[in-house]
Amino acid sequence: EVQLVESGGGLVQAGGSLRLSCAASGFTFDDYAIGWFRQAPGKGREGVSCISDSDDSPYYASSVKGRFTISRDNAKNAVDLQMLSLKPEDTAVYYCAAVKGRSTAQAMGAMIVGMGYRGKGTLVTVSS
Repeated sequence: EVQLVESGGGLVQAGGSLRLSCAASGFTFDDYAIGWFRQAPGKGREGVSCISDSDDSPYYASSVKGRFTISRDNAKNAVDLQMLSLKPEDTAVYYCAAVKGRSTAQAMGAMIVGMGYRGKGTLVTVSS
């Protein structure tokens, strides 16, 4: 059974930081691009960050570039998202996702439209 389990969400004040983690199982992690997308209340999905199976240059949305850092650990089948300098507009449910056989940019797009695997999400709330 494929599972992606997110953790690390919570309530934080603006300017604070959180570290999201995603533990994967049930598929060959090394063969998949891994990423995060988010969905704020009443809004559509937004790609946040993605890293390919070859661990080349990650993708970051312009809204988070310079503040968020994605990292993957293939030995642990895990991916983290370090989030710094959080803003109220970062408030959303964050989902971990995995897509096979695509470049980083293609994988991010595929995750947003629901392809591949995804977790149930973790809520991040940033207060002003």
